[in-house]
Amino acid sequence: MRILLVEDDKDLSRQLKAALSDAGYAVDHAADGEEAQFLGETEPYDAVILDIGLPKVDGVTVLERWRRGNVATPVLILTARGTWSEKVAGFDAGADDYLTKPFHTEELLARLRALLRRSAGHSTPSLSVGCLRLDPRAARVNVKGEPLRLTSLEYRLLHYLMMHQGRVISRTELVEHLYDQDFDRDSNTVEVFIGRLRKKIGPDRIDTVRGLGYRLTAPADELKDTEGGA
Repeated sequence: MRILLVEDDKDLSRQLKAALSDAGYAVDHAADGEEAQFLGETEPYDAVILDIGLPKVDGVTVLERWRRGNVATPVLILTARGTWSEKVAGFDAGADDYLTKPFHTEELLARLRALLRRSAGHSTPSLSVGCLRLDPRAARVNVKGEPLRLTSLEYRLLHYLMMHQGRVISRTELVEHLYDQDFDRDSNTVEVFIGRLRKKIGPDRIDTVRGLGYRLTAPADELKDTEGGA
């Protein structure tokens, strides 16, 4: 999952970027409305955390411009304490959720998880494909109850595949959502991480669709077990 964090407070930005990175997200940061608008229009983010009070261009205006330009990325707005009018303006501009300052980082992460879950069409907090399960709250993965040890990039890749399970995802899309803006991107590294994941979760869970990309599915035997128990 790749997140755009738009916040002009340096200390808060540093804290949030660290917390988001620790939670397994690739994070880009914008400190003003102009940069935020440009990044939101040109980069494929999974979600945006947008402060309302920004220099150059305010957050509501940025959001309005995104929505007029058909940028449908889910947006969580940050508002100052007690300013209900900002919340209303944010929702009217196209926000999906809001959080009032000051807030606990754990609540922001929980709201972000819910936002990503809803946008991908998932109703439960954890993700599962057959006997493969991923808990975004604890950043833990297990297969048939056995915990797996994944690197941060392996986890990020698996998380994205599970959020979009059953759909063929190109290497280009994976690169765009796995790495932040400053990372030296190379689509060939995706193939390396796919190979590592196959060794850890089983070789028959990630299909290679020649010329198109990769698709995460449950193995045939696990599908039969599910059907038999239904």
